[in-house]
Amino acid sequence: MRTLALLLMAAGAARAGDLPAPVTDAMYVPVTRAEAELGQLLFWDPILSGNRNISCGTCHHPRFGTGDGLALGVGEGGIGLGPDRRPDPDNPPEERIPRNAPALFNLGAHEFRVLFHDGRVERDDTRPSGLRTPMEDEMTMGFSGVLSAQTMFPVLSQDEMAGHYSENDVARAVRLGIITGEGGAWDILSRRVAELPEYARRFAEVYPEVAEGRPIGFTDISNAIAAFMTFEWRSDTALFDAVLRGQQVLEGDAARGADLFYGAAQCATCHSGPFQTDHGFHAMGVPQFGPGKAARFEQHQRDEGRMEVTGRPEDAFAFRTPSLRNVAFTAPYGHTGAFAELSEFLKFHADPLENRAGFVADVQLPPGIGKGHDMAPLEDAALTDEISAAITTPPVALDADEIAALEAFLRTLSDPVAVFGRLGIPETVPSGLPVDH
Repeated sequence: MRTLALLLMAAGAARAGDLPAPVTDAMYVPVTRAEAELGQLLFWDPILSGNRNISCGTCHHPRFGTGDGLALGVGEGGIGLGPDRRPDPDNPPEERIPRNAPALFNLGAHEFRVLFHDGRVERDDTRPSGLRTPMEDEMTMGFSGVLSAQTMFPVLSQDEMAGHYSENDVARAVRLGIITGEGGAWDILSRRVAELPEYARRFAEVYPEVAEGRPIGFTDISNAIAAFMTFEWRSDTALFDAVLRGQQVLEGDAARGADLFYGAAQCATCHSGPFQTDHGFHAMGVPQFGPGKAARFEQHQRDEGRMEVTGRPEDAFAFRTPSLRNVAFTAPYGHTGAFAELSEFLKFHADPLENRAGFVADVQLPPGIGKGHDMAPLEDAALTDEISAAITTPPVALDADEIAALEAFLRTLSDPVAVFGRLGIPETVPSGLPVDH
C-alpha cells in the first residue's frame, strides 16, 4: 500500500493535517439488504404523494445526480422529469419549489447530523425523539435518525408531494394540522401502504414488531427509505478515495486543483472532512430568485436561510455547506440553482462581491408557475445588498487556469458506482402506479 505521502506529492503544498482520512465502513449506519430493498420500492412508489402522482425519485433522480436538474423544482402539478418537467396544463402547480433539490450522496454516514439547506432537521440528543424539527414536541418517536426524519417534510408539503387540500385526504389532513395520530396525514399514508399485500409481507419480514402484529407506521416507511438511501448512494469509490487509500496518485490539473483546494483557495475551510463538508452554515451571497420562503399569508420573496430556523440575525442568508461528492453531476449549483456550470459557480463563489454585478440568471425555470415574478428578488437592490453584506468568507483571487484546476480536482470526487446506484430503479412497485424511469 502506498502512503499519504503520495497524495502530498500529487497535491503539492497541501499539508497532511488538512487532508481527510479514508472513508471506512464504520462511518456509516449499518443497513440490511432486505430493508434497503423495501425502501427502494417506497422511494420510487408514487403512493406516498397525496395525489399518487409523485415519488421521492421524481425530484431525486440518478439521471440528474440525485437531484432534478432544475434550478428550482416543480413538484405537485408537474409532469415530466428533470429539465423537461413542466406544469400540467390540466392541474398546474400553485408555486414552484423555493430551493434547489439537494443531492443524496453519503447521507447515511454518522456525521450527517443536520439536513436541508436551512438545517431544519437535526440530531438533538437532549430531546425525547433525538431530533429537533419544526414539529417540536409533537415529533413522533421511532425515526431511526435525521435521514429518516427528513422524509416527513416533502409528503406534507402542498407544493412538493401532498397537493392541494381540495384534491385528496392527505392534503386535507395537513391543512387542518392533523399530522400524527389516527386520521393524521402520516396515518393515511401508512394505511395506503399497509393495505397492499406485498408491502405488508415485506414489512413483516424486515421489522419483527410488524410481524408480531404492530401496524405499519410512518416511521417504518421513513426508516426503510433512509436505509435505501444509505445503501444506494454511499459514495466512497471515487478516484480521490483511491488516492486517500494510497492506491492512486493525482496528476496534472487535478493535482494542482487539490493543492489549491487544501491550500491557497481555502476551500477546505468549509468543505472539510471525508465528505468535503463541515456541516455548518455560511452566507455565500448566492443570488436569490423564485418564490423565497414566505408563509402563505406573506407576500415577500426573501429566503433568509438558517435564520428561518434559529431566528438569529447573524444566521441571515446562511445555508448548509453541501458535500462535494459527485458534484460534477449535481448541477445546477447554489441553494437556488443559480449556476448551471460548475466553473461559473467556482468563479462566483471565490469572490461573490466582485462577481455579483455580472451575474446573469441562466437557469431552468419552467414558465407559468406561481403568482409572483421569479426574478423580482434580483431586481431588488436593497435585498441584494443585504445578501452581499451577510457574506462571511473572505474573497479569494482565482484566475481561469486555477478555476480549471479546481474543477479537475472536484471531478476526482465522481463515483460511478454511487451515481448509477446499487439497486437501481425498480421496473414496477407494489401499488402498480407508474415509475419514473
